[in-house]
Amino acid sequence: MERERSSFSPLFLGLFALFLTCLLVSNIIAGKLIDVAGVILPSAVMLFPITYILGDVFTEVYGFRKTRSVIWMGFAANALMSLVFIAAVALPFPPFFKEQGAYAAVLGMTPRIVAASLVAYWAGEFANSITLSLLKKATKGRFLWTRTIGSTVVGQGLDTAIFISFGFVGLVPTPVLFQMMLAQYLFKVAYEAVLTPVTYAIVRRVKRAEGIDTYDAGVVYNPFAFGGK
Repeated sequence: MERERSSFSPLFLGLFALFLTCLLVSNIIAGKLIDVAGVILPSAVMLFPITYILGDVFTEVYGFRKTRSVIWMGFAANALMSLVFIAAVALPFPPFFKEQGAYAAVLGMTPRIVAASLVAYWAGEFANSITLSLLKKATKGRFLWTRTIGSTVVGQGLDTAIFISFGFVGLVPTPVLFQMMLAQYLFKVAYEAVLTPVTYAIVRRVKRAEGIDTYDAGVVYNPFAFGGK
């Protein structure tokens, strides 16, 4: 078992930049609905699951402590972006600016949706990371597919349930609410399952390049333990 490095390597920073890009772009495009074989989904489902794949890579290679920092930085960036969008839409605009309605339709976010998105992201990402870390220790580092898919089942379940219920309860009929929840959940889990070979390849290459394979021995799974175990 290799010791966990204390610094952030260029490869780690590159993966974090990709994670952050996928996270923020997913939230920007989420308002566009798409039709997938008759199932209506937000367009973000084509990109957002990649954040979970990268989250698996972070936890599998670098461990929960560094992944905790990644999740919190993503949370902060997401919150800042949402607040800036809300402020930009609310600011007064000149009479000749005719695109205010279109701008607000694309980037306008209600406080309820912002709160639902942030809480769902936070809970889902931490559940995903903690589950993968625990499964890695339980399997002694074998059967990577069991923890990448297993952690997604838990993390995406929380993420989807929290976002759909907090964001849309009372706005759409209850049967539609559960239909949305189930469709998104199954799509996201299937998405990661199909990309399992890609996850394997990325994990293998990153481990080889970094020369580390972190096991979270003695770690405390506390999202708020900054700088601690």
